[in-house]
Amino acid sequence: MALDKEEMLELYRKMYLIREFEETVSKFFSQGQIPGFVHLYIGEEAVAIGVCANLAKQDFIASTHRGHGHGIARGASVNKMMAEIFGKVDGYCKGKGGSMHIADVELGFLGANGIVGAGLPLAAGAAFANKYLNNNGVSVCFFGDGASNRATFHEALNLASIWKLPVVFVNENNMYGISMSQERHQNITDIADRAVAYGIPGVSIDGNDVMAVYEATAEAVKRARAGAGPTLIECKTYRHHGHFEGDPTVYRSEDEVNQWKKKDPIPRFAARLLEMKIVTQDEIAAIADVVKKEIEEAVAFAQRSPVPAVEELLTDVYCDSF
Repeated sequence: MALDKEEMLELYRKMYLIREFEETVSKFFSQGQIPGFVHLYIGEEAVAIGVCANLAKQDFIASTHRGHGHGIARGASVNKMMAEIFGKVDGYCKGKGGSMHIADVELGFLGANGIVGAGLPLAAGAAFANKYLNNNGVSVCFFGDGASNRATFHEALNLASIWKLPVVFVNENNMYGISMSQERHQNITDIADRAVAYGIPGVSIDGNDVMAVYEATAEAVKRARAGAGPTLIECKTYRHHGHFEGDPTVYRSEDEVNQWKKKDPIPRFAARLLEMKIVTQDEIAAIADVVKKEIEEAVAFAQRSPVPAVEELLTDVYCDSF
């Protein structure tokens, strides 16, 4: 499905929005203004944007601990996301969830998740609900290379394949499970090969090429909506920062990082748009200016928001009684 100029510019704008959001979070985290941990999506923007550009209102996505980009790609408020990360009451979880628990069910964003691989059965369940309701909806599950070793991965793919659930499994293979490289934790090169065991299509693509991601997802979503069942898409990508902010990344070489940064999805897509004469350099610069202002406003919104009151400590928190 061909995209027009405005649609392609929107892909670029949203990728740039994620990058600016994450770089801003990194800055304030380093200043000690953000509590808890943050796992940034810098370098992987093309995956979330290329996937979510294919989704409709009735669709769902399940995220990971590295979920800021997924939320922005699905249309979540950067103001409310920033406030949540800052631990403020105007955040999505009233400042109590933080970076790894941002969610907006009304948007079909089932939320980030601190448990590796936990989104896989959630996405399968959402897909079952869509199939049961016959609403033509699909669900998408983002997960990393490490999560593809967990039982939840195999259980979810098995169930989805048997019931032909309308779900797209999107593996964001950034080559590392925390600090362990994929070549050390798997005896395969392409995670997409694991689709064979469940009788479903599996494709491995360049996850730093937003159009490649968009096109592969379009085919998978079409298949899911037609009732043909799930697809496994492996997007080979790379996180520019560590597993979490503060990770010393001694497990990878400077040369490796630099080689991957040459494949940075954002300037790469900008260059493609310029080469195709779809945009001008002035239009690219204008997008950057607008996005920077949007993120500045999000920070101001978060900083104005109060911290949760002590009296609200147990509000909206569910636990067993003793």
